[in-house]
Amino acid sequence: MRTDYVHGYTPAETRRLADQAQTLAELLHGGIAYPPGARVLEAGCGVGAQTVQLVTRHPGIDLVAIDISEESLAQAKERVGPDARVEWRCADLEELQGEEFDHIFVCFVLEHLRDPTAALIGLRQLLRPGGTITVIEGDHQSAFYHPRSAAAQAVIECLVDLQAEAGGDSLIGRRVQPLLAAAGYDDVRTEPRTVYADETLPHLVDGFTRKTFIAMVESVREQALAQRLLTPAEWAAGIRDLERTAEPGGTFHYTFFRGIGRT
Repeated sequence: MRTDYVHGYTPAETRRLADQAQTLAELLHGGIAYPPGARVLEAGCGVGAQTVQLVTRHPGIDLVAIDISEESLAQAKERVGPDARVEWRCADLEELQGEEFDHIFVCFVLEHLRDPTAALIGLRQLLRPGGTITVIEGDHQSAFYHPRSAAAQAVIECLVDLQAEAGGDSLIGRRVQPLLAAAGYDDVRTEPRTVYADETLPHLVDGFTRKTFIAMVESVREQALAQRLLTPAEWAAGIRDLERTAEPGGTFHYTFFRGIGRT
């Protein structure tokens, strides 16, 4: 399950992932219940931003967290702490063959894969009968905002195009249900998980609009300019207009999609 991570492995990206996980904790994890003693796999744990939520919300689970980056795993271990009940592994899916899990959690991973269906098929082979997989992905074209701005939309499209060039799909949220179905999961249920921010919701304006979404777009600035997708002046204008959506009178909307399938 190797990825080309378009956002890069920088301290700023690590902060963004942590801000995102904390801000959207209930939106993404609400309603999921893993019982004590369940063996759970977090596939693609990265720097542990979502791992914190898993160990906090589901005490007593036996969690195996895997990632292909040793550096990310080291940060995840530090973030989660030594007392957490987590088995950390630097591994790919192929290295888990023959193991079994009651539940699998995959968050913001499929969007970076060249073949998400193959990854989901591989994960299904690790689930015990009756086990579940939870997949959470976003869709950058679900971002709409006020004030409207062609310049802001242009910088968002840079992110969409660069992720596609790297072999991923930043619009994959709309595909969660068909991907799970194509991979052979049963009883697939998918629902939108929508975040909306305006000046009456300052925690979401700061935690999501500024520190999650705008920061995510900003992460591809150097790539976008190097490929001359926009000029520096066009990029600055687009980011400035995105920032206006986080000011008084501005609004921002984005939809994540959470799918759950069974074996």
